[in-house]
Amino acid sequence: MKRNIAIFPGSFDPITNGHVDVVNRSLSVFDEIFIAIGSNLEKNYFFSIDDRKSFVEKTFSDKPNVKVFSYRGLTTNFCKLKKVNVILRGLRNVADFNYEKVMAQTNRKLSGIETFFVFTSIENSFISSSVVKEIIRGKGDYSMFVPKSVVIKDPY
Repeated sequence: MKRNIAIFPGSFDPITNGHVDVVNRSLSVFDEIFIAIGSNLEKNYFFSIDDRKSFVEKTFSDKPNVKVFSYRGLTTNFCKLKKVNVILRGLRNVADFNYEKVMAQTNRKLSGIETFFVFTSIENSFISSSVVKEIIRGKGDYSMFVPKSVVIKDPY
C-alpha cells in the first residue's frame, strides 16, 4: 500500500506555533509528514541545527507519523532521496503566497514535485520565526508564539 507522505521544509529557526498548526492540520490529509530542517552555509542561524532539530523532535514526540530530518542543498533533491513527491508549505499572507508560488512552480519544473499549501489559522497568521527572534534578542516573553520545547531560560 502506498503511503501519502509530504515533506515540510524550512529553517525552523525556531519552530513556531504557526508551523505546529500547519503540521497538525495537515496530518488529516497526509499519512506521514517529514519535517526537513534546512541548513544553508550562507545563512546565519540563531539556533544551531542540533537545537532546531531537538525543538522539532520534542514538539512532535507524541506523533509517530511525524519524522524529523536535517538536510543541505535543494529541497527537491531531498524529496527525491526520500522518495516523496509533495512539498508542504504554510501560508500566512499574500506576501508568503507570492514567494511560495514562484518556488512551487520552479520546483515542479525542476522535478515534477507538487506543492501543497495550507493557510495558517488566523490566531497564528502573524507569527514568524523572524519576529520570535527579535523578541528573544530584546529579552521579551516569546513563549506564547512557540511550542514549549523552544522556551529556554536564557537563549544567550
